[in-house]
Amino acid sequence: MTTKAVEFAQENEGRFVEELKALLRIPSVSTAPEHAGDVRKAAEFVAAELTRIGMENVRLIETATAERPGGHPLVYADWLKLPGAPTVLCYGHYDVQPAEPLDEWKSPPFEPTERDGNIYARGAVDDKGQMWMHVKALESLFAAGAGKLPVNVRVTVEGEEEVGGEGIAAFVREHGEQLKADVALVSDTEMFAPDLPTLCVGLRGMIYTEIEARGARTDLHSGMYGGAAPNPFVALSQVIAQLKDADGKILIPGFYDKVAVPTDAELKAWRALPFDEEHYRETEVGSVSLTGEPGYSVLERTWARPTVDVHGMPGGFIGAGAKTVIPAKAVAKVSMRLVPDMTPAESFAQYKAYVESLCPKGIVLEVRLIHSGDPIVVSTDNIYVKAATDAMHAVFGKETVFVRGGGSIPIVGDFVRELKIPTVLMGFGLPDDNLHAPNEKFHLANFYRGIESIIGFLIGVGA
Repeated sequence: MTTKAVEFAQENEGRFVEELKALLRIPSVSTAPEHAGDVRKAAEFVAAELTRIGMENVRLIETATAERPGGHPLVYADWLKLPGAPTVLCYGHYDVQPAEPLDEWKSPPFEPTERDGNIYARGAVDDKGQMWMHVKALESLFAAGAGKLPVNVRVTVEGEEEVGGEGIAAFVREHGEQLKADVALVSDTEMFAPDLPTLCVGLRGMIYTEIEARGARTDLHSGMYGGAAPNPFVALSQVIAQLKDADGKILIPGFYDKVAVPTDAELKAWRALPFDEEHYRETEVGSVSLTGEPGYSVLERTWARPTVDVHGMPGGFIGAGAKTVIPAKAVAKVSMRLVPDMTPAESFAQYKAYVESLCPKGIVLEVRLIHSGDPIVVSTDNIYVKAATDAMHAVFGKETVFVRGGGSIPIVGDFVRELKIPTVLMGFGLPDDNLHAPNEKFHLANFYRGIESIIGFLIGVGA
């Protein structure tokens, strides 16, 4: 079946890409209320395709509640016709990040464009393109198997991954039996380098917060009140400046207490990876120098150390020209990445207490938790990892490397904790794919090889 399925995929590469373009044209920005209709349209698009290729029990599962009226739907489908065979849970997400700043895109973010062997669009690699690999691998297997798959499959595709994944997390907690499986397959990560098959075996956790600073009762004229009235922006700046020292060390008391150190074997494997720090600085980061805790390599700092980052400070006057106003309030959006064995609850409590202790005179601070997710390290000692490495070896002709990822996929922790199943993180993005940034892309050769690798993985698990 492998050969026939791969042949079908290769013969239909052009159609697969055109279908992906149609999905990419839907601006399914989950964080923006004005795009709620587009998010649902993307869910319906995915559901219709799963139905067309032969998946069964396809439906949208609503996640909106009275407490969460803006929840976006899950897409569910299954094919469970092989009693006694393993069941694979294929996960992806159809929602995307906002496209701003729009003026930095070389082509419109929701008009997918092919250039230099890549497809450029918001969501191309994170995660519409990689999720579409699952759908197209299943279609190819159905075609090769005369309407049958080599393994039982459940599919769930969410629309809130970019805003914390609360809907699917609640569904897994409350209705986990509907996702019962032996292993989960997630393609939302990247390869370490071009042409180097990679399995991600660890992800950092996430805490996303807002700090609101309130000063005067209303906006004030800085000429009349400057020097006497508290300024919330200055207050936020003072607080943020005390979250880390000049070397990048986080100053939150107790924040490092439960940081698990990578094993000697992991560190040795990371040192053997083809990593050029200067190329990383110049090509991927594009800064004059790199920052971070001294004494740790770049890979350690991005994979195995916690972080604190500021993402925006909305408020006040940002229009053209001048407006001399002291705003009544200002907000800073601050996140932390967590590593094993840190927990979101304890880490947020430490952060909140510390921020409140820094409150400047005349200011009232409110620290809000927006969403969070657990860090995770996946065991490589199981038959599913072997099925993945065998499949990628057949496609790439190279041995697979094991890495950790600096990002967060909240649902992976839920799969481990609630469903008690291992997760295979088999992604095909590249370090320079600009996910969450302007000019996001997906290398089309990796799109094709990803489909073929997933075909091999599902056949391997079935065997």
